[in-house]
Amino acid sequence: MEEVCEGKEFSFPREEENVLSFWTQIDAFKTQLKRTENLPEYIFYDGPPFATGLPHYGHILAGTIKDIVTRYQTMTGHHVTRRFGWDCHGLPVENEIDKKLDIKRRDQVLQMGIDKYNEECRSIVTRYVEEWEKVITRTGRWIDFRNDYKTMDLPFMESVWWVFAQLFDKNLVYKGFKVMPYSTGCKTPLSNFEAGQNYKDVPDPEIMVTFPVIGDQDNAAFVAWTTTPWTLPSNLALCVNAKFVYVKVRNKNNGKVYVVAESRLSALPADKPKANLANADTKKANPKAKGGAKPDSAADSYEVLEKFNGDSLVGKKYEPLFEYFSDFSSEAFRVVADSYVTDDSGTGIVHCAPAFGEDDYRVCLENNIIKKGENLVVAVDDDGLFTERITHFSGRYVKDADKDIIDAVKAKGRLVKTGSFTHSYPFCWRSDTPLIYRAVPSWFVRVEQLKEQLLENNKQTHWVPDYVKDKRFHNWLENARDWAVSRSRFWGTPLPIWISDDGEEVVVMDSVEKLEKLSGVKIFDLHRHHIDQITIPSSRGHEFGVLRRVEDVFDCWFESGSMPYAYIHYPFENKELFEKNFPGHFVAEGLDQTRGWFYTLMVLSTALFGKPAFRNLICNGLVLAEDGKKMSKKLRNYPPPLEVIDEYGADAVRLYIINSPVVRAEPLRFKKEGVLGVVKDVFLPWYNAYRFLVQNAKRLEIEGSGPFVPTDLATLRSSNVLDQWIHSATQSLVHFVRQEMDGYRLYTVVPYLLKFLDNLTNIYVRFNRKRLKGRTGEDDCHIALSTLYNVLLTSCKVMTPFTPFFTETLYQNLRKACEGSEESIHYCSFPEAEGTRVERIEQSVTRMMTIIDLARNIRERHKLPLKTPLKEITVVHPDAEFLDDITGKLREYVLEELNVRSLVPCNDTLKYASLKAEPDFSVLGKRLGKSMGLVAKQVKEMSQQDILRFEEAEKVTIAGHTLELTDIKIVRVFKRPDGLKDTEIDANGDGDVLVILDLRADESLYEAGVAREIVNRIQKLRKKSGLEPTDFVEVYIESLDKDVSALQQVLKSQEQYIKDTIGSSLLLSTLMPSHAVILSEESFQNVSKLSFKISLARPALKFCEEAILALYSGDVKFASGLQAYLLSRDHSNLKSEFQEGNGKITVSCIEKLPVVTVVLGDHLHLTVGDYLLSTTNS
Repeated sequence: MEEVCEGKEFSFPREEENVLSFWTQIDAFKTQLKRTENLPEYIFYDGPPFATGLPHYGHILAGTIKDIVTRYQTMTGHHVTRRFGWDCHGLPVENEIDKKLDIKRRDQVLQMGIDKYNEECRSIVTRYVEEWEKVITRTGRWIDFRNDYKTMDLPFMESVWWVFAQLFDKNLVYKGFKVMPYSTGCKTPLSNFEAGQNYKDVPDPEIMVTFPVIGDQDNAAFVAWTTTPWTLPSNLALCVNAKFVYVKVRNKNNGKVYVVAESRLSALPADKPKANLANADTKKANPKAKGGAKPDSAADSYEVLEKFNGDSLVGKKYEPLFEYFSDFSSEAFRVVADSYVTDDSGTGIVHCAPAFGEDDYRVCLENNIIKKGENLVVAVDDDGLFTERITHFSGRYVKDADKDIIDAVKAKGRLVKTGSFTHSYPFCWRSDTPLIYRAVPSWFVRVEQLKEQLLENNKQTHWVPDYVKDKRFHNWLENARDWAVSRSRFWGTPLPIWISDDGEEVVVMDSVEKLEKLSGVKIFDLHRHHIDQITIPSSRGHEFGVLRRVEDVFDCWFESGSMPYAYIHYPFENKELFEKNFPGHFVAEGLDQTRGWFYTLMVLSTALFGKPAFRNLICNGLVLAEDGKKMSKKLRNYPPPLEVIDEYGADAVRLYIINSPVVRAEPLRFKKEGVLGVVKDVFLPWYNAYRFLVQNAKRLEIEGSGPFVPTDLATLRSSNVLDQWIHSATQSLVHFVRQEMDGYRLYTVVPYLLKFLDNLTNIYVRFNRKRLKGRTGEDDCHIALSTLYNVLLTSCKVMTPFTPFFTETLYQNLRKACEGSEESIHYCSFPEAEGTRVERIEQSVTRMMTIIDLARNIRERHKLPLKTPLKEITVVHPDAEFLDDITGKLREYVLEELNVRSLVPCNDTLKYASLKAEPDFSVLGKRLGKSMGLVAKQVKEMSQQDILRFEEAEKVTIAGHTLELTDIKIVRVFKRPDGLKDTEIDANGDGDVLVILDLRADESLYEAGVAREIVNRIQKLRKKSGLEPTDFVEVYIESLDKDVSALQQVLKSQEQYIKDTIGSSLLLSTLMPSHAVILSEESFQNVSKLSFKISLARPALKFCEEAILALYSGDVKFASGLQAYLLSRDHSNLKSEFQEGNGKITVSCIEKLPVVTVVLGDHLHLTVGDYLLSTTNS
């Protein structure tokens, strides 16, 4: 393995760029697909985005989820084809061109020519493809952009034709008039799910209008309320509720007689005397009150003349408001009844304009005011302008005409009341113009007929989170309406329907071949401008003329819903691939797609095959700006994705968004600081654990053991408890991640992974530093390093789907220690849960960490730093096995981490604590009601033995009520031993284990405390000097006190501890040779009442002067020459030469000096420490 830099010098983004270059160099993605081509298929459907806009965090989120799942499935033995797709047709594209060319009306497109318009659309479809590829690739997602699919390609469009033809053959297609949400901005009807995507709170006019009853003796008038004055010119009927009671009332002040529902009388304006209010604007309506004025204000103003049931009004004729539909007089302008009329707003009388309301259309049809099959008069054109029939307002945009229509009603003396109110109103999701409801001829798919099967198929799918499936999606399917799949637009897949002039003959094309055969025309493109002119001879004979294509194109949602078939050109190609693997295994998109893509996928697959389109689905929430608002380029309220990636790395962005509520279909407020947090809390500790392994493996190499080769996991055996624990924890990790990823629960996986990394760095590496640094012997060091190596390698493989860059970086260095490794971590299989998982060890280590945390908390409370040694810790727990672990295998770790001399186990839970029972009022309050007081009293009176029996039995009956462990809180109160103060002994517990620390000062611990302080100063000085852990230096200490004996006593008694901790002997400054090179030194005053100076020096040779003199028979000049030569040599090279010569080297290169053999240990020592050790041993 190669050396690695410090964490603070490691650039995650720069390293990711290197990994991208490496992947390109080895053609990693294509190679992975080639290597897995004979494995079982895993079918993933990628919902196509529009390339007319740039990718944002929502796309990165969905792309990350898809990448994680598909990488995991590849690693678990599947072949996963991943092709990027583009949504090319529909309103988003046309809207861009309309803006570019300033097109506002449909006839402008026809004047320009559909061919030119469509080619303009085609020209911008792939405008941002390069930017998409750049961002998606930079995020680490592997997907094929070269072999992508586009909804505008002929093979895709041909499959869409086939899908529609199947539905037509199944009698699931019909043509009808339907009042639908209509976008005047985009000049097309919208489906119900599109109409629900953009609601806004807006003010609208509300008016009450009179319709005089023909032949009424009191000259009464029906009063209707509306918030769409623009629909009044098209009024053909009034609708009442047959079950309501209606009243005829006279205004006491002006004599006007009105008919309204009795329950809505309060909605009429309350006129004041002396004011002529018949035609004047009355008091503005309270926007919060539906339908008008205060409920009690009208009672005094009106006299009730008559009461009658709603059904008695049916058939009564009235005077129309306008004359535009006078040709309908014989059938129209009469009262009808229907239950859709409610009394929660308005007057209980609804004005009906059948072309502009779904219920209006239905009611007028049922009551023969209009007739089915006849052309309905729609007095508003495709651009939302009144037609010539509405003579006074012809050519006006309907919403703009509201005010003038109100003025016209007022001028006719028919206005009772006017005002405005704010309500939630649908706007077009593309043009952002208000929608109107308008009758349009359209082609429909009979979704309502499929409802039961849709609900059944939904049950067969697995959703994460499941509540989106069971509630939101289920409810949407429950209320499914027939789907209008045609759009009277230009840039889209044309409907493959050819119809004769008399409407008797209909041919639906299911393939290009069929069209070519019937028309005799060669087809190269299926867009409108290429096929609109193609006709088909009538099969009935020449005299019946030809069949022409209907003008409409498909709703682009129909195309995306056809994606599972069309992207592989089914059934014309890939028949076996599709039929063996349908339904697809996996889809993932945002919550908004429950009414979009998920819905259309389900409808079409159910209609075609009676199956759901997918088996598994992950639904993500929305990524919002930090302020909780929608991310907006205009507001610039979010950092650009590539800017964040270039600063912190794509892996950090991936982990940040995956480890958030957004994966559970909840919103995420994106914060740049959150990404930085992932780098600090996850990647840096992870990198440091890896770096620690590499440094110590290199140290072994330098010290002469040769390159580090880890022991294989299968043969690795260790008696060390933390080796066993981390191995078991790694197996638990593999088992858990496999289980959760198989269940598509990404949000449970990441927290577990992060906890594992935390345990690896803060428990395993931290507690095993001595072993990993070789201070417990070379064999033990090799076992510890092999364990760490295998754990890092396994955890890297587990994390690969989540963090593809960082794991590749680590793997490329780790694989150098193992022959026969795969070229990339992305070619490796996902680890299997092999070996034994020892739950007891895992639980014991978890409890050990709890003990350490509890004891640290006691130290903090008493302001006792960890450097201050304490005499004793007592651990109280009833589990004998746990106490055995703590006092046996784990004892040394607890004592060292807490700097305590002895550990005492205690299984008598009452020796140091008294038990108190408290009722949980939040749980019991509602359940027990009035009995709560009595039960609470008796719970609080429970004795120690009562509580112990309750804990064992896990339930108790009190005052006739059975209470369980969740109903009663057991509080353990520390019972301080007699004669001791709270400053001398203290405890801390978590309800499971109790920790007691003896805080009394003990002189016998003073020297250990000083030793820790000295070690602490040495380590800080090393860091300050920029030394790496593998950099070997000799450490010297010099007392600055008059009496040096106190320091010498500490150094003597704590010699082994200091040596074990700093990795070498702490040398007295008097031993420092004159030729030693000092790297750094610092003086410390009054540290535990001692003052001293620490010096860090390069390893220096220690000569045995007499032995060297003897080599040259006492010639001082020759002896000095040899020493000068040896001091000029590189220390590490000299060390290597001695190792190769078994402790001897021959010196023959010094001019005029005889050849001599220098023996290590006899003539010199390589370090002062070695010299000290040899003199101590001798």
